[in-house]
Amino acid sequence: MYHYRKYINVCLFVIIVALSYNTVDNPFVINEEVTATLSHAIKKEDSLYKEIEVKSKAYNEPPVDAYVDEVWKKTPGRNGLEVDMDKSYEKMKEKGEFDESLIVYKQIPPKVKLKDLPASPIYRGNPDKQMVSFLINVSWGTEYIPDILKVLNDNNVKATFFIEGKWAKDNAELVKMIDEQGHVIGNHAYNHPNMANLSNQKIVEQIAQTNDILTAITDEKPKWFAPPSGNYNEQVVQIASNLEMETILWTVDTIDWKNPSVNVMINRVNSKIHPGATILMHPTSAISQGLDDLINVIKEKGYRIGTIEKLLSEER
Repeated sequence: MYHYRKYINVCLFVIIVALSYNTVDNPFVINEEVTATLSHAIKKEDSLYKEIEVKSKAYNEPPVDAYVDEVWKKTPGRNGLEVDMDKSYEKMKEKGEFDESLIVYKQIPPKVKLKDLPASPIYRGNPDKQMVSFLINVSWGTEYIPDILKVLNDNNVKATFFIEGKWAKDNAELVKMIDEQGHVIGNHAYNHPNMANLSNQKIVEQIAQTNDILTAITDEKPKWFAPPSGNYNEQVVQIASNLEMETILWTVDTIDWKNPSVNVMINRVNSKIHPGATILMHPTSAISQGLDDLINVIKEKGYRIGTIEKLLSEER
């Protein structure tokens, strides 16, 4: 009897609200907005809705702000999770009882994002993100590019290719092929210098000249810069930032340039991989022959593989 009285009170409230609307023909016509208000009010009185509301607190996770780590430098944040009450209720009401497997979440973005942090290199994604990224630095190994692209395509995997400006100028068709297959293209300086030993002017020239070449080929300015051999200093990172680019390094090295066997290369990655990992590789024989198996090993460990953009986003 108590519940009926509550529903009657809700209905009376909605009718009063409807009367307050300036309807021309019929003051008792309830428009869609008022109908939605009535529906939501009744829903909130349902014991199932109230149960979801109470239990949702145990499932909500707060967002994590981006931060600068003492060792790993600039680190992206991570969206929080919040139970979507209405959608969860709609999925559970058919069953008529609370079911954890039917909870629907919405992602809550952090207040501090990667772009809000000062200039600093980036080594990894968020350490709680079950994703890794392939960073393929290209300044040689032209003959292996088509095979690598085929393996990536066959496995529906997108990578990030950091391309040297000089190489790009000599191999524009391969750059177009990489771009057209949906991979992200980054900047790997113009002719593979030790960036830490250059003057500020030379640093600008190395990055800007390569940007011009890559933009001319792909119609898109690179957002990501990988210093050759990982050599950088504060000036390099700051100049890249001034050019609206992030400096990218890595946490897992295939050391494929030492010509390891495929098994050695895969075992090395398998032993060091972690959430948010950035895996450095080059267009080499070991990668060409072992990439398919490496992708399977990584996926079997429960990791998704995505571009640097996907890895560094706050998306869960």
